[in-house]
Amino acid sequence: MAIGLEEALTLLQNKVRREILERLVREPHYPLQLSQQIGVSQQAIMKNLSLLEEAEFVVSEMVPSEKGGPPKRIFAVRESFSMRIDLGPDLFRIEQRKLPKGGPMRISSALPSDVLGLAELVSGRRKIPLGEAMSHLSVLSEELDSLDKQRDAIIALHQHIRNRVSHAVDEEFIEYEHRRVMHDLLDDPRKRFDISRLREELQIGARQMEDILEDVRHRLLRQIGEERKGQIIAASQNVNLPWWVLLDKANKQTSTED
Repeated sequence: MAIGLEEALTLLQNKVRREILERLVREPHYPLQLSQQIGVSQQAIMKNLSLLEEAEFVVSEMVPSEKGGPPKRIFAVRESFSMRIDLGPDLFRIEQRKLPKGGPMRISSALPSDVLGLAELVSGRRKIPLGEAMSHLSVLSEELDSLDKQRDAIIALHQHIRNRVSHAVDEEFIEYEHRRVMHDLLDDPRKRFDISRLREELQIGARQMEDILEDVRHRLLRQIGEERKGQIIAASQNVNLPWWVLLDKANKQTSTED
C-alpha cells in the first residue's frame, strides 16, 4: 500500500518521528538505541514506531540477541518517495513523488548526461569502496544542488507569470466563482480540474457550474483569438488539444455569431 500525501504530512509533522526516520534510513535500529540517541522514553519511541509501521513508513523483524538473550525487534526503512512543498504569493504546490526502483542502468534513461557514466560505472557491483563512494556521492550532491537551483529559478519564473496573469484575471472576471475557475485552470493548464470538487467547494448547482464554465471558455477563447489575430494554427487530427478549447456545437455557434 502506497503512503498517501495527507498521511505522510501528518506523520512527518512530528519532530520525534522525523528524528527516528533520520536514523533508520542509515541503518536498522532497536527501540532502545533510538530512545538513547533521541532522548525520549522508550515508550514514546515504541508509540511512534507503531504509527510509522502502520503507515508502512518502516518495517520491523525479530532478530536474535547479540548477547544470547531473547530475540529483539529491529526497525528499518524500506519505502522511498520524495515530497515537495512550494509556497508563496500566487504559488502553492504540494506533491508526493514515487522514486524509481531498479538498478543504475534501469533508471539511466531518466538521468542527466553528466552522471550517466557514473551509473554505468557502478552498475552490477555489490560493493563500492569507501573512498570511491565518497567521490561518487560528492558528484551526485553537486548535481542535485545544480538541479535544485534550476528548479528554484523555474518556480520563480512560474510565480512571476502567475502574479502578472492574476491581475488580468481580476480585470476580466468580476465574480469570485469565475475567478476561482480561472485560477484552477492556471494551476496547470494541461490537466482537467475536478468539477465535482469545485462545485462542492463553491456550493453551486450543476447548471450554474455549466454556465460558469461556458462563460470562462468563451472569454478565454476570445482573448486567445485577439492575441493571435491573423495567425493560423494547424495540427494533425490525432493531436490532443487543451481540454478547455473542446467546445460543443452551441459554443461554436456562439463564437461564429460574435
